[in-house]
Amino acid sequence: MYDFDKIIDREGTNAYKLDLREKNFGTKDVIPLWVADMDFEAPPLVQKAIQERAAHEIYGYTIRKDTFVQSIVDWVQYKHNWGIEKNWIEYSPGVVPALVMSVLAFSQPGDGIIIQPPIYPPFYSVVSGNDRKVVENPLVEMEGKFHINFQQLEELASKPENTMLMFCSPHNPTGRVWSEEELMKVNAICLKNNVLVLSDEIHADLALFGNQHIPFATLNDQAAHNCLTFMAPSKTFNIAGFSTSYVVGANPELMAAYRKKQNALHLHMGHIFSGVALESAYNHGKEWLKELIAYIEENILFVEQFIKAEIPGVTFFRPEATYLIWMNFKEWGMSQKELKHFMIHEAGVGLNDGLSFGEQGNGFLRMNVASPRSILEKALMKIAQARK
Repeated sequence: MYDFDKIIDREGTNAYKLDLREKNFGTKDVIPLWVADMDFEAPPLVQKAIQERAAHEIYGYTIRKDTFVQSIVDWVQYKHNWGIEKNWIEYSPGVVPALVMSVLAFSQPGDGIIIQPPIYPPFYSVVSGNDRKVVENPLVEMEGKFHINFQQLEELASKPENTMLMFCSPHNPTGRVWSEEELMKVNAICLKNNVLVLSDEIHADLALFGNQHIPFATLNDQAAHNCLTFMAPSKTFNIAGFSTSYVVGANPELMAAYRKKQNALHLHMGHIFSGVALESAYNHGKEWLKELIAYIEENILFVEQFIKAEIPGVTFFRPEATYLIWMNFKEWGMSQKELKHFMIHEAGVGLNDGLSFGEQGNGFLRMNVASPRSILEKALMKIAQARK
Protein backbone atom coordinates (compact mmCIF):
# COMPACT_ATOMS: atom_id res chain seq x y z
CA MET A 1 0.00 0.00 0.00
CA TYR A 2 1.22 3.48 -0.90
CA ASP A 3 0.42 6.46 1.30
CA PHE A 4 -1.33 9.10 -0.82
CA ASP A 5 -2.62 10.81 2.34
CA LYS A 6 0.94 11.80 3.24
CA ILE A 7 1.44 15.56 3.19
CA ILE A 8 4.78 16.51 1.66
CA ASP A 9 6.17 20.00 2.10
CA ARG A 10 7.18 21.28 -1.35
CA GLU A 11 8.47 24.63 -0.10
CA GLY A 12 12.06 25.33 -1.09
CA THR A 13 12.00 23.05 -4.14
CA ASN A 14 11.36 25.77 -6.76
CA ALA A 15 8.00 24.16 -7.42
CA TYR A 16 6.04 25.92 -10.17
CA LYS A 17 2.83 25.15 -8.30
CA LEU A 18 3.99 26.99 -5.16
CA ASP A 19 6.59 29.51 -6.20
CA LEU A 20 4.47 31.11 -8.94
CA ARG A 21 1.47 31.68 -6.67
CA GLU A 22 2.23 35.34 -6.12
CA LYS A 23 2.79 35.97 -9.83
CA ASN A 24 -0.35 34.09 -10.86
CA PHE A 25 -2.75 34.97 -8.03
CA GLY A 26 -1.24 38.14 -6.58
CA THR A 27 -0.65 36.43 -3.24
CA LYS A 28 1.11 33.41 -1.79
CA ASP A 29 -1.77 32.86 0.61
CA VAL A 30 -3.75 30.35 -1.46
CA ILE A 31 -4.00 26.58 -1.34
CA PRO A 32 -2.51 25.68 -4.74
CA LEU A 33 -4.79 23.34 -6.67
CA TRP A 34 -3.92 24.52 -10.14
CA VAL A 35 -0.83 23.33 -12.08
CA ALA A 36 -1.27 19.77 -13.38
CA ASP A 37 1.28 17.94 -11.31
CA MET A 38 0.52 15.89 -8.20
CA ASP A 39 1.30 16.40 -4.54
CA PHE A 40 2.14 12.71 -4.19
CA GLU A 41 5.62 11.27 -4.03
CA ALA A 42 6.79 9.44 -7.13
CA PRO A 43 6.80 5.62 -7.03
CA PRO A 44 9.49 4.41 -4.60
CA LEU A 45 11.36 2.42 -7.26
CA VAL A 46 11.52 5.51 -9.46
CA GLN A 47 12.98 7.46 -6.56
CA LYS A 48 15.47 4.66 -5.95
CA ALA A 49 16.59 4.56 -9.60
CA ILE A 50 17.09 8.33 -9.71
CA GLN A 51 18.98 8.33 -6.43
CA GLU A 52 21.26 5.51 -7.56
CA ARG A 53 22.11 7.35 -10.77
CA ALA A 54 22.63 10.61 -8.88
CA ALA A 55 25.08 8.83 -6.57
CA HIS A 56 27.50 8.45 -9.47
CA GLU A 57 30.01 11.26 -9.49
CA ILE A 58 29.84 12.18 -13.18
CA TYR A 59 26.87 13.76 -14.95
CA GLY A 60 28.07 13.85 -18.53
CA TYR A 61 26.39 13.48 -21.89
CA THR A 62 24.01 10.56 -21.78
CA ILE A 63 22.45 8.33 -24.43
CA ARG A 64 19.24 6.31 -24.39
CA LYS A 65 19.77 2.63 -25.01
CA ASP A 66 17.40 0.05 -26.43
CA THR A 67 15.88 -0.47 -22.99
CA PHE A 68 14.35 3.01 -23.26
CA VAL A 69 12.23 2.23 -26.33
CA GLN A 70 11.57 -1.34 -25.16
CA SER A 71 10.01 -0.07 -21.94
CA ILE A 72 7.71 2.17 -24.02
CA VAL A 73 6.75 -0.72 -26.30
CA ASP A 74 5.97 -2.89 -23.29
CA TRP A 75 4.01 -0.16 -21.49
CA VAL A 76 1.66 0.82 -24.31
CA GLN A 77 1.00 -2.85 -25.00
CA TYR A 78 0.19 -3.45 -21.33
CA LYS A 79 -1.83 -0.30 -20.74
CA HIS A 80 -3.50 0.32 -24.10
CA ASN A 81 -3.24 -2.99 -25.99
CA TRP A 82 -1.30 -1.13 -28.65
CA GLY A 83 1.42 -3.03 -30.46
CA ILE A 84 4.05 -0.59 -31.68
CA GLU A 85 7.44 -1.08 -33.26
CA LYS A 86 10.62 0.38 -31.84
CA ASN A 87 11.35 2.48 -34.92
CA TRP A 88 7.99 4.22 -34.50
CA ILE A 89 9.28 5.90 -31.32
CA GLU A 90 11.24 9.12 -31.00
CA TYR A 91 12.26 10.83 -27.78
CA SER A 92 11.04 14.40 -27.32
CA PRO A 93 11.90 17.02 -24.70
CA GLY A 94 8.23 17.45 -23.84
CA VAL A 95 4.78 17.05 -25.36
CA VAL A 96 4.35 20.78 -25.97
CA PRO A 97 7.80 21.16 -27.59
CA ALA A 98 6.98 18.11 -29.73
CA LEU A 99 3.74 19.77 -30.83
CA VAL A 100 5.72 22.88 -31.76
CA MET A 101 8.20 20.85 -33.79
CA SER A 102 5.33 19.08 -35.54
CA VAL A 103 3.66 22.37 -36.39
CA LEU A 104 6.95 23.59 -37.86
CA ALA A 105 7.54 20.35 -39.75
CA PHE A 106 4.09 19.77 -41.21
CA SER A 107 2.51 23.17 -41.80
CA GLN A 108 3.37 26.51 -43.31
CA PRO A 109 3.08 30.03 -41.85
CA GLY A 110 -0.52 31.17 -42.20
CA ASP A 111 -1.96 27.66 -42.19
CA GLY A 112 -4.99 27.05 -40.01
CA ILE A 113 -4.68 24.55 -37.16
CA ILE A 114 -7.90 23.30 -35.61
CA ILE A 115 -8.21 23.08 -31.82
CA GLN A 116 -11.21 22.19 -29.66
CA PRO A 117 -11.69 24.63 -26.77
CA PRO A 118 -11.98 24.85 -23.88
CA ILE A 119 -8.48 23.50 -24.23
CA TYR A 120 -5.12 23.27 -22.51
CA PRO A 121 -3.74 26.83 -22.91
CA PRO A 122 -0.48 25.96 -24.76
CA PHE A 123 -2.57 24.72 -27.69
CA TYR A 124 -3.21 28.39 -28.45
CA SER A 125 0.39 29.55 -28.10
CA VAL A 126 1.84 26.59 -30.00
CA VAL A 127 -0.21 27.74 -32.99
CA SER A 128 -0.22 31.53 -32.75
CA GLY A 129 3.36 31.74 -31.50
CA ASN A 130 4.57 30.04 -34.66
CA ASP A 131 2.73 32.20 -37.20
CA ARG A 132 -0.11 29.77 -37.76
CA LYS A 133 -3.80 30.56 -37.41
CA VAL A 134 -5.87 29.25 -34.50
CA VAL A 135 -9.09 27.74 -35.85
CA GLU A 136 -11.60 26.93 -33.12
CA ASN A 137 -13.97 23.97 -33.16
CA PRO A 138 -15.48 24.46 -29.70
CA LEU A 139 -16.83 21.50 -27.79
CA VAL A 140 -20.55 21.53 -27.14
CA GLU A 141 -21.82 21.06 -23.59
CA MET A 142 -25.00 19.03 -23.27
CA GLU A 143 -26.32 18.20 -19.80
CA GLY A 144 -22.88 18.82 -18.34
CA LYS A 145 -21.03 16.53 -20.75
CA PHE A 146 -18.82 17.84 -23.53
CA HIS A 147 -19.11 16.63 -27.12
CA ILE A 148 -17.35 17.31 -30.42
CA ASN A 149 -19.24 19.46 -32.92
CA PHE A 150 -18.71 17.17 -35.90
CA GLN A 151 -20.70 19.26 -38.36
CA GLN A 152 -18.49 22.28 -37.70
CA LEU A 153 -15.35 20.12 -37.70
CA GLU A 154 -16.29 18.88 -41.16
CA GLU A 155 -16.80 22.44 -42.38
CA LEU A 156 -13.47 23.62 -40.98
CA ALA A 157 -11.54 20.57 -42.20
CA SER A 158 -12.90 21.05 -45.72
CA LYS A 159 -11.14 24.40 -46.05
CA PRO A 160 -7.77 23.77 -47.73
CA GLU A 161 -5.96 26.32 -45.58
CA ASN A 162 -6.73 24.26 -42.45
CA THR A 163 -4.14 21.52 -42.58
CA MET A 164 -3.95 20.07 -39.09
CA LEU A 165 -6.05 19.06 -36.07
CA MET A 166 -4.38 19.36 -32.67
CA PHE A 167 -6.39 16.77 -30.76
CA CYS A 168 -6.44 16.34 -26.98
CA SER A 169 -7.26 12.78 -25.92
CA PRO A 170 -8.20 12.39 -23.10
CA HIS A 171 -9.38 15.97 -23.12
CA ASN A 172 -7.95 18.60 -20.79
CA PRO A 173 -9.77 20.31 -19.05
CA THR A 174 -13.14 18.60 -19.56
CA GLY A 175 -11.94 15.09 -18.66
CA ARG A 176 -13.57 13.38 -21.64
CA VAL A 177 -12.35 9.98 -22.82
CA TRP A 178 -13.41 9.91 -26.44
CA SER A 179 -15.39 6.85 -27.49
CA GLU A 180 -14.44 4.70 -30.46
CA GLU A 181 -17.42 6.10 -32.37
CA GLU A 182 -16.29 9.67 -31.74
CA LEU A 183 -12.71 8.89 -32.71
CA MET A 184 -13.81 7.17 -35.90
CA LYS A 185 -15.80 10.24 -36.89
CA VAL A 186 -12.80 12.49 -36.29
CA ASN A 187 -10.62 10.13 -38.28
CA ALA A 188 -13.06 9.96 -41.21
CA ILE A 189 -13.31 13.75 -41.41
CA CYS A 190 -9.55 14.26 -41.26
CA LEU A 191 -8.77 11.55 -43.82
CA LYS A 192 -11.40 12.86 -46.23
CA ASN A 193 -9.96 16.38 -46.04
CA ASN A 194 -6.23 15.56 -45.82
CA VAL A 195 -5.95 17.02 -42.30
CA LEU A 196 -3.07 15.67 -40.22
CA VAL A 197 -3.91 14.66 -36.64
CA LEU A 198 -1.55 15.53 -33.80
CA SER A 199 -2.91 13.49 -30.89
CA ASP A 200 -1.82 14.68 -27.45
CA GLU A 201 -2.37 11.63 -25.25
CA ILE A 202 -0.35 12.65 -22.20
CA HIS A 203 -3.26 11.79 -19.86
CA ALA A 204 -3.87 8.41 -21.53
CA ASP A 205 -2.81 6.35 -18.51
CA LEU A 206 -5.23 8.17 -16.20
CA ALA A 207 -8.58 6.86 -17.42
CA LEU A 208 -11.01 6.60 -14.51
CA PHE A 209 -14.19 4.86 -13.39
CA GLY A 210 -13.88 1.97 -15.82
CA ASN A 211 -13.33 4.13 -18.90
CA GLN A 212 -10.76 2.94 -21.43
CA HIS A 213 -8.55 5.29 -23.42
CA ILE A 214 -8.25 4.38 -27.10
CA PRO A 215 -5.08 5.60 -28.82
CA PHE A 216 -6.07 7.40 -32.02
CA ALA A 217 -3.53 5.41 -34.02
CA THR A 218 -5.18 2.11 -33.10
CA LEU A 219 -8.41 2.87 -34.98
CA ASN A 220 -7.12 1.47 -38.28
CA ASP A 221 -4.09 1.60 -40.56
CA GLN A 222 -5.25 4.81 -42.21
CA ALA A 223 -5.54 6.57 -38.87
CA ALA A 224 -2.13 5.27 -37.84
CA HIS A 225 -0.53 6.73 -40.97
CA ASN A 226 -2.31 10.08 -40.66
CA CYS A 227 -1.34 10.92 -37.10
CA LEU A 228 1.45 11.39 -34.64
CA THR A 229 0.85 10.45 -31.02
CA PHE A 230 2.43 12.29 -28.10
CA MET A 231 2.79 10.50 -24.77
CA ALA A 232 4.81 10.64 -21.55
CA PRO A 233 4.94 9.08 -18.10
CA SER A 234 5.10 12.57 -16.59
CA LYS A 235 1.46 13.02 -15.58
CA THR A 236 1.06 9.35 -14.78
CA PHE A 237 3.91 9.03 -12.28
CA ASN A 238 4.41 12.67 -11.20
CA ILE A 239 7.79 13.02 -12.87
CA ALA A 240 7.07 16.09 -15.02
CA GLY A 241 10.33 17.69 -13.90
CA PHE A 242 12.20 15.20 -16.09
CA SER A 243 12.09 15.32 -19.89
CA THR A 244 10.41 11.98 -20.43
CA SER A 245 8.16 12.50 -23.46
CA TYR A 246 8.10 10.67 -26.76
CA VAL A 247 6.41 10.65 -30.14
CA VAL A 248 4.93 7.56 -31.77
CA GLY A 249 4.28 7.36 -35.49
CA ALA A 250 3.68 4.40 -37.81
CA ASN A 251 4.20 6.55 -40.90
CA PRO A 252 7.94 6.54 -41.68
CA GLU A 253 7.71 9.74 -43.72
CA LEU A 254 6.09 11.63 -40.88
CA MET A 255 8.62 10.31 -38.39
CA ALA A 256 11.54 11.20 -40.66
CA ALA A 257 10.26 14.75 -41.00
CA TYR A 258 9.68 15.04 -37.27
CA ARG A 259 13.18 13.76 -36.48
CA LYS A 260 14.71 16.11 -39.05
CA LYS A 261 13.08 19.13 -37.41
CA GLN A 262 13.96 18.05 -33.86
CA ASN A 263 17.58 17.36 -34.82
CA ALA A 264 17.82 20.67 -36.68
CA LEU A 265 16.76 22.43 -33.48
CA HIS A 266 19.25 20.34 -31.48
CA LEU A 267 16.56 19.20 -29.03
CA HIS A 268 17.21 15.48 -29.30
CA MET A 269 19.78 14.97 -26.53
CA GLY A 270 17.50 14.87 -23.51
CA HIS A 271 18.05 14.86 -19.79
CA ILE A 272 20.53 12.73 -17.88
CA PHE A 273 17.70 11.36 -15.71
CA SER A 274 14.95 11.17 -18.35
CA GLY A 275 15.65 7.62 -19.46
CA VAL A 276 16.17 6.45 -15.88
CA ALA A 277 12.85 7.98 -14.80
CA LEU A 278 10.86 6.67 -17.76
CA GLU A 279 12.24 3.14 -17.63
CA SER A 280 11.83 2.73 -13.90
CA ALA A 281 8.29 4.14 -13.99
CA TYR A 282 7.11 1.97 -16.86
CA ASN A 283 8.90 -1.17 -15.69
CA HIS A 284 8.02 -0.95 -12.01
CA GLY A 285 5.06 1.43 -11.61
CA LYS A 286 2.03 -0.73 -12.39
CA GLU A 287 0.84 -1.39 -8.85
CA TRP A 288 1.54 2.17 -7.75
CA LEU A 289 -0.58 3.46 -10.64
CA LYS A 290 -3.49 1.16 -9.78
CA GLU A 291 -3.54 2.54 -6.25
CA LEU A 292 -3.14 6.10 -7.50
CA ILE A 293 -6.14 5.81 -9.81
CA ALA A 294 -8.27 4.39 -7.01
CA TYR A 295 -7.25 7.30 -4.77
CA ILE A 296 -7.99 9.91 -7.45
CA GLU A 297 -11.40 8.36 -8.07
CA GLU A 298 -12.14 8.58 -4.36
CA ASN A 299 -10.99 12.20 -4.33
CA ILE A 300 -13.31 13.07 -7.20
CA LEU A 301 -16.26 11.42 -5.48
CA PHE A 302 -15.36 13.24 -2.26
CA VAL A 303 -15.32 16.62 -4.04
CA GLU A 304 -18.57 15.76 -5.78
CA GLN A 305 -20.34 14.89 -2.54
CA PHE A 306 -18.93 17.87 -0.65
CA ILE A 307 -20.03 20.34 -3.33
CA LYS A 308 -23.54 18.90 -3.47
CA ALA A 309 -23.85 19.21 0.29
CA GLU A 310 -22.00 22.44 1.05
CA ILE A 311 -21.42 24.59 -2.06
CA PRO A 312 -24.69 25.09 -3.96
CA GLY A 313 -24.68 26.37 -7.50
CA VAL A 314 -21.45 24.61 -8.53
CA THR A 315 -21.52 21.70 -10.96
CA PHE A 316 -18.97 19.62 -12.85
CA PHE A 317 -18.88 16.69 -15.22
CA ARG A 318 -17.30 13.75 -13.43
CA PRO A 319 -14.05 13.33 -15.39
CA GLU A 320 -13.58 10.09 -17.31
CA ALA A 321 -9.81 10.66 -17.14
CA THR A 322 -7.22 13.01 -15.59
CA TYR A 323 -7.09 14.36 -12.05
CA LEU A 324 -8.61 17.65 -13.18
CA ILE A 325 -12.15 18.90 -12.55
CA TRP A 326 -13.77 21.49 -14.82
CA MET A 327 -16.03 23.36 -12.42
CA ASN A 328 -19.01 25.42 -13.59
CA PHE A 329 -19.78 28.46 -11.41
CA LYS A 330 -22.22 30.18 -13.79
CA GLU A 331 -25.14 29.85 -11.38
CA TRP A 332 -23.33 32.17 -8.99
CA GLY A 333 -23.95 35.04 -11.41
CA MET A 334 -20.44 36.45 -11.04
CA SER A 335 -18.23 37.85 -13.75
CA GLN A 336 -15.00 35.93 -14.28
CA LYS A 337 -13.12 38.76 -12.56
CA GLU A 338 -15.44 38.57 -9.56
CA LEU A 339 -15.20 34.78 -9.46
CA LYS A 340 -11.40 34.85 -9.46
CA HIS A 341 -11.34 37.55 -6.78
CA PHE A 342 -13.68 35.53 -4.58
CA MET A 343 -11.69 32.34 -4.96
CA ILE A 344 -8.30 33.96 -4.33
CA HIS A 345 -8.98 36.71 -1.81
CA GLU A 346 -12.05 35.46 0.05
CA ALA A 347 -11.65 31.67 -0.07
CA GLY A 348 -7.85 31.55 -0.36
CA VAL A 349 -7.82 28.79 -2.97
CA GLY A 350 -5.75 28.86 -6.17
CA LEU A 351 -7.52 27.33 -9.18
CA ASN A 352 -6.90 27.74 -12.92
CA ASP A 353 -8.83 30.55 -14.57
CA GLY A 354 -11.30 29.07 -17.04
CA LEU A 355 -10.70 31.88 -19.53
CA SER A 356 -7.11 30.73 -20.00
CA PHE A 357 -8.63 27.71 -21.80
CA GLY A 358 -10.48 29.95 -24.26
CA GLU A 359 -13.63 32.07 -24.23
CA GLN A 360 -15.61 28.89 -23.61
CA GLY A 361 -14.08 28.81 -20.13
CA ASN A 362 -15.98 31.89 -18.97
CA GLY A 363 -17.71 30.95 -15.72
CA PHE A 364 -15.42 27.95 -15.14
CA LEU A 365 -12.41 27.20 -12.96
CA ARG A 366 -10.20 24.10 -13.11
CA MET A 367 -9.35 22.23 -9.92
CA ASN A 368 -6.50 19.73 -9.57
CA VAL A 369 -7.57 16.99 -7.15
CA ALA A 370 -4.24 15.10 -7.09
CA SER A 371 -3.54 16.08 -3.50
CA PRO A 372 -4.02 14.38 -0.13
CA ARG A 373 -7.72 14.36 0.72
CA SER A 374 -7.17 16.45 3.82
CA ILE A 375 -5.87 19.30 1.66
CA LEU A 376 -8.87 19.07 -0.66
CA GLU A 377 -11.20 19.08 2.32
CA LYS A 378 -9.49 22.17 3.73
CA ALA A 379 -9.77 23.99 0.40
CA LEU A 380 -13.42 23.06 -0.06
CA MET A 381 -14.25 24.12 3.51
CA LYS A 382 -12.65 27.50 2.82
CA ILE A 383 -14.76 27.93 -0.31
CA ALA A 384 -17.94 26.90 1.48
CA GLN A 385 -17.31 29.18 4.45
CA ALA A 386 -16.44 32.15 2.22
CA ARG A 387 -19.63 31.61 0.23
CA LYS A 388 -21.93 31.67 3.27
